[in-house]
Amino acid sequence: MDTVADILACPPHPRPTALTVGSFDGVHLGHRRLLDTLVRAADARGLVPAVMTLDPHPRQLFAPASAPNILTTAAQKNRLLAAAGVGAHFTLPFTRDTAAMDREAFVRDVVVRQCGARLLLVGHDFRFGRAAAGSFEYLREHADTFGLEVARVDALVLDGECVSSTLIRERVLQGAVEDAARCLGRPYALEGPVVAGRGIGRTLGFPTANLAPGNLAVPAHGVYIAETLVDGHTWPSAVNIGIAPTVRNEDALVETHLLGFTGDLIGKTIEIIFHRRLRPEQRFSSLEDLKAAIRRDLDTVRAHFSS
Repeated sequence: MDTVADILACPPHPRPTALTVGSFDGVHLGHRRLLDTLVRAADARGLVPAVMTLDPHPRQLFAPASAPNILTTAAQKNRLLAAAGVGAHFTLPFTRDTAAMDREAFVRDVVVRQCGARLLLVGHDFRFGRAAAGSFEYLREHADTFGLEVARVDALVLDGECVSSTLIRERVLQGAVEDAARCLGRPYALEGPVVAGRGIGRTLGFPTANLAPGNLAVPAHGVYIAETLVDGHTWPSAVNIGIAPTVRNEDALVETHLLGFTGDLIGKTIEIIFHRRLRPEQRFSSLEDLKAAIRRDLDTVRAHFSS
């Protein structure tokens, strides 16, 4: 898959494309429905299936205090888009100048000229241009002017709810990782670098790797059954998210104990793949009680992966 970090700062794409535009945070089942349609349409027309995403999220520019935590890193998103059959991923830096672009200029200069779009496929709620004045109805009315074919894909509804990044983010933040997985079409995963901790887990006999999640959406505090991906190999894991009130009571951390793993992970990028939540975080009356609870959690993890 070709990746373009700034579609405005490079020559126009050399091949005509079938294009879709959106955040694609999570690349969930709703996104997959759109991408599957895009790839089929591109193949039928001899076009390159392409995606243009905005970075950062528009709320990060206009309302940073309420900007959502993201579901996928840039690397995760690229892998998921490529796996879906996307041939080119363009990034449009979202700035005040970008936000001020009127709808006609956005389609003419960015979609058609820079991205080479001949087909523009959009989601059910697609809006664009200054003050979100652009809509599917506008595209359909002016398609001939732009030399574009336009089409729209309806929302995906599961169990009576419209699948969206917002819905999945809510489920993740609630710790309902199994519900999130149903909407994603795969388990929710956190990816990031391993940072140095205080070594308390090692002192207790259960060493952990501490993941720095950055601005990713972190599941609710508690203990989770998970797998940890390191250098292409997955390890059954028990993950604790929280402040560790029995021994630390400080800022929240994401700590994963990899069953059977030995070695130093500091500085490595790992991916924690969540299966289900075991229990909420809790304070124990003694270190012995804490260690006994950890041993029970690890037994449950082993049973999960042996069944």
